[in-house]
Amino acid sequence: MSTPSRRLGVNIDHVATLRQARMSPYPEPVLAALLAEHAGAGQITCHIRCDRRHVNERDIRLLRETIKTQLNVECAATDEMVSIMEALRPHRVTLVPERPEEVTTEGGLDLTRPATLAEVKAAAARLVAAGIRVSLFIDPADEQVRIAGQLDGVDMIELNTAHYAEGHPEDLARLTRACVVGQGLDLEIAAGHGLTHHNLPDLVKAVPEIVEYNIGHSIISRAVFVGLDRAVRDILAIILQS
Repeated sequence: MSTPSRRLGVNIDHVATLRQARMSPYPEPVLAALLAEHAGAGQITCHIRCDRRHVNERDIRLLRETIKTQLNVECAATDEMVSIMEALRPHRVTLVPERPEEVTTEGGLDLTRPATLAEVKAAAARLVAAGIRVSLFIDPADEQVRIAGQLDGVDMIELNTAHYAEGHPEDLARLTRACVVGQGLDLEIAAGHGLTHHNLPDLVKAVPEIVEYNIGHSIISRAVFVGLDRAVRDILAIILQS
């Protein structure tokens, strides 16, 4: 079986986090996105939260107007966020769970909860009607993947790799199984959360079905020491290995 082509989505949230720490006009997240593209990123990812703790509507609008690849925006499946996405029209929206008190997204959408499922269905229908692709951020559990694959308009899932990234290599089997189930439902498979240049190689080798990796914090953190261009290129080299 041939290895599917893979792409790197660089999440630029933490460039915006640094900006917001001083409520200053810099550093500019859009410039970071352009530099990431120049280094080989195939996608720019960002997460607009209800509290706007990093990126905001202005950033998304400029990213949509400026970048040459594609824009993937993560957001909650709320009426407010869906309305913003309908207005700004990113290439794709990845629906994620969100709690105000969390530092970062702590888990995937629980599609077995009727309230969550209803909210996701309604959001997906509106986004698809606006011409926006829809992905769901879920944990690598068979039932979650099966439910996602049955939803109208959802053609992609992003598997939560947080548990694997925290030092649980046994999760590779769960991720592999989730990919097999997802592919059987014609879902494109992405992965992200907690991935670094240390834990990424084993994942890429073990689960070739993953075609997209969304990575942010580790790239931006490493860029402090080696520069953004090298930080992106080093991660991309791992992802593109055979």
